[in-house]
Amino acid sequence: MSNFGLEIALRDAGLRLVRTEVGDPAVVREMRTNSYNLGGEQSGHVIFMDHSTTGDGLITALLMLAHMAESGRPLSELRAMRRVPQVLENVKVRERTPLSEMPDIARLIADAERRLAGSGRLLVRYSGTEMLARVMIEGEDQAQIGALAREIGDAIHRRVGV
Repeated sequence: MSNFGLEIALRDAGLRLVRTEVGDPAVVREMRTNSYNLGGEQSGHVIFMDHSTTGDGLITALLMLAHMAESGRPLSELRAMRRVPQVLENVKVRERTPLSEMPDIARLIADAERRLAGSGRLLVRYSGTEMLARVMIEGEDQAQIGALAREIGDAIHRRVGV
């Protein structure tokens, strides 16, 4: 669920972003499978496989301080990412009917992806821990992504909402 701005910053730096399922275990599994040494989540868990197999804030802070010292630049100058606006709609649900089994919602999702056309992204999924459907949309136009998230969230609520 990392912000789309991270994908843009990595692409601009010539790097590739690999997305996994949500959760540290999924990130670490992907890192081990493909010998990646840097991974993380929007929650703040950053994993430096050269140093540890878990997200550790102290390691992250020490490595950032080391980079600042080596480069002679303040943290404010090292920021490489611009956050893209993000909207998250949580919809309470009574059941987790697969989204693919609700053609009207699948059409709304596909239409939203077309409208974002590479300038944003969309993730619709059920929570693994709560009876919620999560609709997360990122893009440059706050009004557009808000409207799209509400439209999809309202449709989910009509079909399986509480």
